[in-house]
Amino acid sequence: MTHASKHAVQVVHVFSDGPGGGNPAPIVLDASGMSPLEMQRIAQQYGHESGFVVAAREHEDVDYHVTFWTPLHEMSMCGHVTVGAVWLLHRLGQLDAPTVRIGTASGVVEARVDATGAVEVAQPAGTIEAVSPDVAASIIDVLGIAEDQLAPLPIRNATTSRTKTLVPLVSTDVLDGLTPDLERIEAVCALAESTGLYPYAVTDTTGLVFDARQFPRSSGYPEDAATGVAAAALVTGLVADGLVDPTAARAIRVRQGRAMGRPSEISIRTRASGGVWLGGRVR
Repeated sequence: MTHASKHAVQVVHVFSDGPGGGNPAPIVLDASGMSPLEMQRIAQQYGHESGFVVAAREHEDVDYHVTFWTPLHEMSMCGHVTVGAVWLLHRLGQLDAPTVRIGTASGVVEARVDATGAVEVAQPAGTIEAVSPDVAASIIDVLGIAEDQLAPLPIRNATTSRTKTLVPLVSTDVLDGLTPDLERIEAVCALAESTGLYPYAVTDTTGLVFDARQFPRSSGYPEDAATGVAAAALVTGLVADGLVDPTAARAIRVRQGRAMGRPSEISIRTRASGGVWLGGRVR
């Protein structure tokens, strides 16, 4: 599918965990000359976060620049689109090395491709910030849950590339049954000073499996099937709560999209230098 002969749009599904799963990512691998309005129109046409890649000039310290758009606005960083873009570049033989540096509005992002073609994208070390009791009460109300459906952990903001509000729930049944007041999500996220609500449930602490859903603040769609930067932010919270050992060798599995019928799984690996690598299946 194409927007124009030069600006071909290729759609990949990132973090897929079964039929119909993953987050669709429309990507233009040569977006040189495109205006912001043209990029936004493509995101509006497809209804998903979209990525626009431009090769860097020789003197720059990055290999590519990627711009991200949702139907409503530009984004500083999008994990699943970055994974999808690097996967496409590798698949089409456009990468000169298994590591790549990508310039984004949020800063330089490192990515790597292993011998099997799997892609991981780095996220910086995260930070945690408390949410006031009044804001937490508003979040609970918007999500339509009772106090006893919360796990005994704090509602708080976690930030890697973007800030997400982590909401711990007692079970995946409560998580899957959420019916939030979508018309109030943007307002409550503004109160929380975050870009989305990320309710989650602890599924298997031994196997490092967690389930989550993302309700974005203002993207032009009500829910995300897989959100890499939110999963990275979640791991920041899990480490702070002692639920994840940051030195663990195994990957942390964050499952998302099941309630939407689009099963997805994000793999998170901690980095010795701080932060995490996020990756997953692309198709």
